[in-house]
Amino acid sequence: MTPSSAAKGATSDHLPRNPGMPLDMDWVMRAQANTSAIERRVASLPGRRSVKKDHQAAWLCKAVSLIDLTTLSGDDSAGRVRRLCAKARQPAEPALLEALGMTGLTTAAVCVYHDMVATAVDALQGTGIPVAAVSTGFPAGLSPFHLRIAEIGESVAAGAAEIDIVISRRHVLTGDWQALYDEMAAMRAACGDAHVKAILATGELGTLRNVARASLVCMMAGADFIKTSTGKEGVNATLPVTLTMLRAIRDYHDRTGVHVGYKPAGGIAKAKDALVYLSLIKDELGNRWLQPDLFRFGASSLLGDIERQLEHHVTGNYSAGWRHAIG
Repeated sequence: MTPSSAAKGATSDHLPRNPGMPLDMDWVMRAQANTSAIERRVASLPGRRSVKKDHQAAWLCKAVSLIDLTTLSGDDSAGRVRRLCAKARQPAEPALLEALGMTGLTTAAVCVYHDMVATAVDALQGTGIPVAAVSTGFPAGLSPFHLRIAEIGESVAAGAAEIDIVISRRHVLTGDWQALYDEMAAMRAACGDAHVKAILATGELGTLRNVARASLVCMMAGADFIKTSTGKEGVNATLPVTLTMLRAIRDYHDRTGVHVGYKPAGGIAKAKDALVYLSLIKDELGNRWLQPDLFRFGASSLLGDIERQLEHHVTGNYSAGWRHAIG
């Protein structure tokens, strides 16, 4: 597999959105997670899945095409967001991409706070790269509910094609699955045509069983993606959480025929880690989930490390990290 075929091999079929379904409490309460078995499974991944040379370059280019390039800092400015959008349009040096046969490679999306949506939309005009906005009182999700719904509408009106919402963790921790379902369904409706990614904040849900059940409830309520984290929790994306969520997605697809996407976010900063996540997706869900309509990395620094690895593949030399600044 060449780098070009790996990253440009996206399928042309357009999958229908997840329409959701009535809350099935029997299904939710039957969902379990064998923590020790899950941990054994993911512990074996780095040793069993190793790609080198051209194959590694191909998968790293694939990873670039799946990144939601993100800036979510209190000191974000219009200039920083424009630079981030420029990086999304041209994620590596032109000569490097040409050597890899990857001219035209871009990231999957740019993710920003609501105030920066209009700036990002303007900077990405004509590129086909969508803008994602974090919403609903991100990252805690504790603002009044009507304001969270209104925030979604404002971001969609500003041009966001994707909305990353945060759920109320208390609904999961208290087992109030109906409340979580109703909240998610209302947020899905407020998004309109914009796709919605439900952030579970898995590091704050207590157990993998809670993660599995929350994943199912959000999918039943119409989430287009389920996402691990805001990136602001003490523990963000992990492989055990990923395996738990992927198997919930597989279960939902087996029962409904509906494809739901997955987005790990927070703490994925190294190219080698991205390769492990991609191998897990391939093993558990298959190649169709290795396309940007069904898988994203929520990341910022990841792109810089991938660019360094690709430069090493082409030139044989590692460059300093500062040569691959994100924004």
